[in-house]
Amino acid sequence: MKAAYLKLHQNGKLAERIKAAKSLLRNCRICPRQCNIDRLSGERGKCRTNHRAVVSSYGPHFGEESPLVGKHGSGTIFFTNCNLACIFCQNYTISQLGEGITVTSEELANMMLSLQSRGCHNINLVSPTHVVPQILDGLQLAAVHGLNVPLVYNSGGYDSITTLKLLDGIVDIYMPDMKYADEATAMKLSDAEEYPSVNRAAVKEMHRQVGDLQINSDGVATRGLLIRHLVLTYGLAGTENTMNFIAREVSQNSYVNIMAQYRPCYKAYEVPELARPVSLREFREAVGIARGAGLNRLDHATQLVAETA
Repeated sequence: MKAAYLKLHQNGKLAERIKAAKSLLRNCRICPRQCNIDRLSGERGKCRTNHRAVVSSYGPHFGEESPLVGKHGSGTIFFTNCNLACIFCQNYTISQLGEGITVTSEELANMMLSLQSRGCHNINLVSPTHVVPQILDGLQLAAVHGLNVPLVYNSGGYDSITTLKLLDGIVDIYMPDMKYADEATAMKLSDAEEYPSVNRAAVKEMHRQVGDLQINSDGVATRGLLIRHLVLTYGLAGTENTMNFIAREVSQNSYVNIMAQYRPCYKAYEVPELARPVSLREFREAVGIARGAGLNRLDHATQLVAETA
């Protein structure tokens, strides 16, 4: 299966999407924060990023979900900064402290081509929400020089419908987080206004575009939606509410990775409820909730931890 963006590149419509995306930077409306600052002239809003993307690192990654990793790894590009402000972020030196190097569109394109040449099954854009126009610019240049592997949009799930619609026919695999079911919790832990409603609308739009996750005979994902849900201590992630939403309003065939790796990082110790790792009991309860909602297509790692830990 050819990557979705190749058709738009070949008929010239990818260039139109890039122009439309860049126009959103003028009074920035790229993400739900709607900062309305002029990033094209160098201003920075909540994401602390202007007209150039900043990259922390890139390379084959073997720690992602198995359908992305395959035999040769997922070609990850870690973008610096974020439109969320999660106080427990495990990558906080990148997302919150700005660790990375500013790159041009040509350099971004070369990263994509390098990852493909190393055999990676996809280009995995980590924290792409705030740099969609810059990514599209690099993608077009890479496509000119033969990029053809699927594109993965790996986000915190705080995405604008306007921006997502510009990605329709470009992104092959969406991999959003579904972090919270409660707005007050989202504000307290990520400074994300209306996160549950914004997130759910975004996930539904992503599913509308690409459908359920498709995996080929080699066990590698080619298209579709893959949802991540990090279990937090004391039920702060709102797992039951979220799993019921996925089953009822997205698809019971949704591929879901329920993640057990929460541990206190960054400023998490400032919130007593977050000052310890998630327990095995809490994780197993979350898996049981997902199954009880009718979601049986859980990531292999999720099932393995639940059944053998």
